[in-house]
Amino acid sequence: MASIELDNLSLVPPKPQNTTPYLGLVCITFSKEVRFRTITRTRYLQLSEGQRASTLRELYRDNLQRLDGALTFCQKHDIRLYRMSSALFPMSDLEDEVGANILEEMSADLAKIGQRAEKLGIRMVLHPDQYVVLSSDSSQVVATSIKILERHARTMDLLGLPCSPYSAMNIHGGKSQRPEQLIKVILELPENIKSRLTLENDEYAYSASEILEVCQRAGVPMVFDAHHHICHENLDSYDDASVAEMFYAAQQTWANPEWQMVHISNGEEAFKDRKHSDLITVMPSVYYKAPWIEVEAKHKEEAITHLRSWWLINNNFSWK
Repeated sequence: MASIELDNLSLVPPKPQNTTPYLGLVCITFSKEVRFRTITRTRYLQLSEGQRASTLRELYRDNLQRLDGALTFCQKHDIRLYRMSSALFPMSDLEDEVGANILEEMSADLAKIGQRAEKLGIRMVLHPDQYVVLSSDSSQVVATSIKILERHARTMDLLGLPCSPYSAMNIHGGKSQRPEQLIKVILELPENIKSRLTLENDEYAYSASEILEVCQRAGVPMVFDAHHHICHENLDSYDDASVAEMFYAAQQTWANPEWQMVHISNGEEAFKDRKHSDLITVMPSVYYKAPWIEVEAKHKEEAITHLRSWWLINNNFSWK
């Protein structure tokens, strides 16, 4: 089957989610409905100790309310997968532990958010930022990366999210040609990190086959990104045989295949353009068998609605 072209359709109500892959919203909306506050490190360090605590406490409470609002948005639009922002609680991983202590104080409020997500059936995942490089040849960078992951894992614990890849913390392989270092560090990670960790192939450092081997040896699931794969391998179609092969190989790394998560994006100006497009207009045929798809498009919720609209009109396919 050739990859499916999605034309510009007028938006219509989505097809019931139990007959299509669950589509994921990434962090914020294209509209201003879901937004989060932050503070720069420079600004934070200019504050006195007392000011730091009061500033972060107010900011965290506000962002927690906004996270609750993100769940409300997902509920309203029948979105069952939500990627939290890695900057949801800024400065919480600093050595002064001001932010970390405030989150502990707010543990009951965080738990309520996790309980609400579970009640609504919304899967919450996280993609730590690019500073997490477990394969670095610098011990300091590795130590800092682990500290960042520890903070995210503790926050997910406070939210009451499962210690499993259902609540994935997804990262890239980092520094190229260092798979042994990457595997060694992963195997030594604390359980509340390793049990949630997933690895994703990228355009530059780690191909899909390379990250697959790391996942198999380290015992963590692989999040397959088809667009990264076609860019890395210089392919001309999402339906190159290797795309389906890698999709199914990645699926085997998930102890529960129904939790498999993949990423979809399109090139902005050309098929192999690494910059993301506004909407998804072409995707691998094999992705119709994916349980969960994170939609990495600039227009966020509009891209999700566009995909659903196309599926509804072309309902001659058996999606699952």
